[in-house]
Amino acid sequence: MAATPITNAMVTAALEATASKIKPKDADPFRKGDSVVYPAHGVGRIERVGFEDIAGHRLNLIHISFDDNQMTLRVPVAQARAAGLRKLASRQELADAMGKLRGRPRVSRLMWAKRAQDYLAKINSGELGSLAEVVRDLQSAGDGSNSSFSQRNLFELALDRLAAECAAIIRTTKADAVAQLNQALLEARTNQPEQISAAAGK
Repeated sequence: MAATPITNAMVTAALEATASKIKPKDADPFRKGDSVVYPAHGVGRIERVGFEDIAGHRLNLIHISFDDNQMTLRVPVAQARAAGLRKLASRQELADAMGKLRGRPRVSRLMWAKRAQDYLAKINSGELGSLAEVVRDLQSAGDGSNSSFSQRNLFELALDRLAAECAAIIRTTKADAVAQLNQALLEARTNQPEQISAAAGK
């Protein structure tokens, strides 16, 4: 796997974050073997946590591997939370996200370019509930009907991220999680057929 390089700016920021104050011990630290979510890349696994010498400084780094894109990311422990790194959502948070997924799609009158920007921001937030909202609102893109290329891409990206975390939480394969999510969408469409036709109109 290719390792993401640590920049001088990252080193400086990590050192400043560490030196700025004496922080209380993390009540729930990241550990080797944990499944975690990094907003820009989705679900990964911590391969190791330890000190390394970078640009003449000794930093405590978290190594995270992402199987989907064969990438390894290194994040300073001092910046991990601020960068959005988090552990998997709880089963209750998953249940709440599934509730949103089955809800009424929201229709926006904004221009598609603005809506796409908002959808992408939700996807990159890495939050389970936000991912569920994007999948719900763009679900008609699932079969490619009445949707643009960019809309289908956003739908598929959100579905992939949502399925990856669902799979990790309930300990199943991502393919099975995708099937379960699609089934939930189908059931929602069956129960609310009149809501879907206008949900993704541009």
